[in-house]
Amino acid sequence: MFLWPLLLVLAPISVQSDWLSIDMPYYAYEGDQVVVRCSGRDNNKIKRLTFYKDGAWLPAYYNTYIISNARPSDSGSYYCKAKRKVFLFIDDTEQTRSAWLTVRELFPAPQLTTRPLQPTEGASVTLSCGTQLPADRSETQLRYSFYRGGYTLRSDWDSPEFWISEIWKEDSGYYWCEARTVSHSVSKQSQQSYIQVQRIPVSGVLLETQPQRDQVVKGETLVLVCSVAKGTGKTRFSWHREGTRESLGQKSQRSQRAELEIPVIRESHAGRYYCTADNGYGLIQSEAVNVTVRIPVSRPVLTFSVPGAQALTGDVVELRCEDKRASPPILYRFYHENVPLGHTSAPFGGGASFNLAVTARHSGTYACEANNGLGAQRSNVAVLHVAEFPPKIRLMNGPHHCEGRVEVEKEGRWGTVCDDGWDMKDVAVVCRELGCGAAKHTPAGMLYLPVAEEDQPVFIQVALCNGTEETLAECEQVETFDCGHDEDAGAVCEAFKPSSF
Repeated sequence: MFLWPLLLVLAPISVQSDWLSIDMPYYAYEGDQVVVRCSGRDNNKIKRLTFYKDGAWLPAYYNTYIISNARPSDSGSYYCKAKRKVFLFIDDTEQTRSAWLTVRELFPAPQLTTRPLQPTEGASVTLSCGTQLPADRSETQLRYSFYRGGYTLRSDWDSPEFWISEIWKEDSGYYWCEARTVSHSVSKQSQQSYIQVQRIPVSGVLLETQPQRDQVVKGETLVLVCSVAKGTGKTRFSWHREGTRESLGQKSQRSQRAELEIPVIRESHAGRYYCTADNGYGLIQSEAVNVTVRIPVSRPVLTFSVPGAQALTGDVVELRCEDKRASPPILYRFYHENVPLGHTSAPFGGGASFNLAVTARHSGTYACEANNGLGAQRSNVAVLHVAEFPPKIRLMNGPHHCEGRVEVEKEGRWGTVCDDGWDMKDVAVVCRELGCGAAKHTPAGMLYLPVAEEDQPVFIQVALCNGTEETLAECEQVETFDCGHDEDAGAVCEAFKPSSF
């Protein structure tokens, strides 16, 4: 009869009362640290303290249960129980009221948007990683990362926008973004979005030259510029010359124009050129451009043409200036002692002539100048000697009129000169009288076949020239007393060739 009341006293009981209390927030945000505390009026009497969520036991340390990184799954009903000593061996169990915790979403999963929605190659694209913080957590700092396929485009970026300066067809693919707190306690990814980069086929292929003219000068640099009016992405440019199968050059680049340089233009580069462009939608060809190579003038050659062996007073002398390779039209100017005489043109190239009726005062140096608009060039100097009367001397049977057997004229008859004492001074006078160049040799007259006729007289036995006389007749002479044609004198003069001006 007394045992039953005693068992009732010793049995543990669970009482929800104010003796044991629970302290915790009623809401938190993702990533927050949540502290749940249980305490009694006299904590010294608590023998054991346990925590529960939705009726499930929770591991705790002493009187505190800590949620270090709150998640929505941590939402629920929390309470704790305490076993406390009542009297001697008598314990009872206290239970707190239930406290409800709601873990709110700090920010929703971001949405990735692109501007523009359908980008074309070469354009810029802005990726936006959009999400929203609650008003009471608006100061929370977020970091953003952007991805394409398995590659990171930008990591821990403090802006929700990422700018791609140029996007290309090969950049097409799946993109997504991630937003997270600075502490990385909360991290959320957007859904993947596929970005299709549009490529514009090439059109309007054009070939131009630099310099921008259809004529280029030999030796200059020629640049062939191939461009497209429209077209994006990597374009393959190729340059060609009509009539040849091989390509002059190729370039693949992300550009609407490309250049091919020919460093030094030659005559063989003249012709018609075109280019092609292809960015994967088919090859497009430009119209052909004709390239003409102009050749600048080089040093022209000045020659004289006289009616006889020597220019005489009253003769008409033809001065001819010629550059055989220069591109037409060519303007030629003629000079006497550096004084302009006149000019004439060669519209189709080649040389040009200038006729001059000469007197003795026209003796002297001559030159000509050629100009086809690419720079002027002067010829070497040529010397013209104009005699006032027919010469009384000649050189016979030589290869030209400045070499041969020496003969002089007296009273209408031609005779030879004996080689007695014949030297270079005498030859120099003969060369000067004939309008030839410098004296070269004093050969025997018999070398110039056929030899003189037996009945042809020998007029001069010895010529005593000092080398400065204008004619052989001005030299002191010894008339013939003993000389045959086997002793005839000869002379070799330099046939005039232009020298540097």
